[in-house]
Amino acid sequence: MTATVRRLNHAVLYVRDARRAAAFYEESFGFEVLADYGEGAAVFMRASETENHHDLGLFSLGPQAPLPEPGRVGLYHLAWQVDTIRDLAEIRERLLRLNALVGESDHGVTKSLYGKDPDGNEFEVMWMVPREQWGDMEHAAITKHLDLTAELTRHG
Repeated sequence: MTATVRRLNHAVLYVRDARRAAAFYEESFGFEVLADYGEGAAVFMRASETENHHDLGLFSLGPQAPLPEPGRVGLYHLAWQVDTIRDLAEIRERLLRLNALVGESDHGVTKSLYGKDPDGNEFEVMWMVPREQWGDMEHAAITKHLDLTAELTRHG
């Protein structure tokens, strides 16, 4: 087999209100709205530094739609990558301001924040340590609390 997947191009989420969710992703990540169809039935968004047409699609289900439930089959989270550890620290402040931060983890090769959007969809924002610094961590599944202050000193 020679054909392989290069990367995730975009994600599409069902939400109660696509415009409300779009406002959250705009404020937390700086995504821009590209298109709003059907008076908020679907909103497509793009990150400022991407080459994709869109990175996120949001489809409204209405206020009666049930929220995600832990322990059910389905998507656990999406991971958005930032370029620098300083970017991660800046997004941490935004997520705190939005009361959306739910976790912070050091996975060795990545430093990660976890948050939830207004509909309870979980996401990860991560910074990847330069590959030449991975060492033995490349084959380890590390999860410990992220000390972002120490990581900013080390990598910032």
